[in-house]
Amino acid sequence: MYTVNLTEEQRLQKAVGRIMHEPRYTALAGIIMIGKRTVCDKTPTASTDGRDEKYGREFIRELRDSELRFVVIHECYHKMYRHLITWRHLWKENPRIANAAMDYVINFKIDAENKDGFCTIPKNPDGSVKGLLDQKYKDMDTAQVYALLKKDQKEQDSGDGSGSGSGGTSGSAEDSGGDSGSSSGGFDEHDWDGAKEMDAQEARELAKEIDNAIRQGAMMAGKMNLSEQLALQELLKVQVDWREVLRDFITTTCAGKDYSTWRRPNRRFMSAGVYMPSAISERVDELVIAVDTSGSIGSKELASFLSEVKGICDHVKPEKIRLLYWGSSVVGDETYDEHTRDQLVNSTKPKGGGGTDVECVPAYMKKHNINPQAVICLTDGYLYGGWGQWSVPVLWTIMDNESATPDCGKTVHITARDL
Repeated sequence: MYTVNLTEEQRLQKAVGRIMHEPRYTALAGIIMIGKRTVCDKTPTASTDGRDEKYGREFIRELRDSELRFVVIHECYHKMYRHLITWRHLWKENPRIANAAMDYVINFKIDAENKDGFCTIPKNPDGSVKGLLDQKYKDMDTAQVYALLKKDQKEQDSGDGSGSGSGGTSGSAEDSGGDSGSSSGGFDEHDWDGAKEMDAQEARELAKEIDNAIRQGAMMAGKMNLSEQLALQELLKVQVDWREVLRDFITTTCAGKDYSTWRRPNRRFMSAGVYMPSAISERVDELVIAVDTSGSIGSKELASFLSEVKGICDHVKPEKIRLLYWGSSVVGDETYDEHTRDQLVNSTKPKGGGGTDVECVPAYMKKHNINPQAVICLTDGYLYGGWGQWSVPVLWTIMDNESATPDCGKTVHITARDL
């Protein structure tokens, strides 16, 4: 056990201060300032929900100063890489392997940055490494490491190979009860539940904070001629999983207000010391899906996209889904209710629409008195005119065109290879 005259809070503050003043981590300074950092008696190790960090009191006592710095940087990298947003789909598939894959990537990066001992990976009393570190994952991202770990696990389970099985047991997050915070041999926890509890506004504000911090970090790295600049610029291009954005948009924007619950207090009023129930619902009135059929979106991509939408709607259960096919005008209008929703993917008949003028969609909705709770618009973003005037929330799902920047609504970019 590491003993000094400082409290655990003081040691944590000291570690953060040293990191902030270390030139190699100049580009990380903005990320370090995001969220709260607390010492908790009941936290076994360390954790983050992508914004706030928690450190166990006993855990800090066991760490040397260099190890504590390693852990703090580790949690900050989780935040900077948006791990608990970007890789949620992997966590849902296999939480243990997803947790391990993220840690392997981060630990290798920190270890490579600190051959002088400024930060050292935590070790057990016998000298063995406490975290997950392996040179074979050099220059890989989380998805690549996940694939290898999953392959190792499969070989081990089948008895066909000698895979290490570092990812732990197989099974989805739902199968394991949704807890699954453990990193499968890592030294920290990943607070997936805490990340999920952020409401839409909090998530948007956090994303903006992280983007701003990365941009500032890239600028500072450039001024100091640090190699980190290019890596940070690439981070700004990281695409969050579009399926998660789609799901979050439908389940939050399209939620009704049928009844209230005190189980989860309304966050809007908590800061004022007022506890109010959150409104929840199992009913969605109408959802519009506006599909660009001007010729750039193929039948395969459309079928995959609609299958994803249908899967989400099976959970939200809208009373009506309206499919609008458009080009220079709306050329197709199909409606599905709770009895015909299952037939949506196989029975829909897309119609080509010539040019690409999305302004025809809100005009059509106004003319025919269509008032949905939200609109999801699938397009390549190569428009003749503007983005239109919308009276309801709209999610732009833009395929293979990162330069498209709608001036309204929310945007997520999709690549055809992801469909």
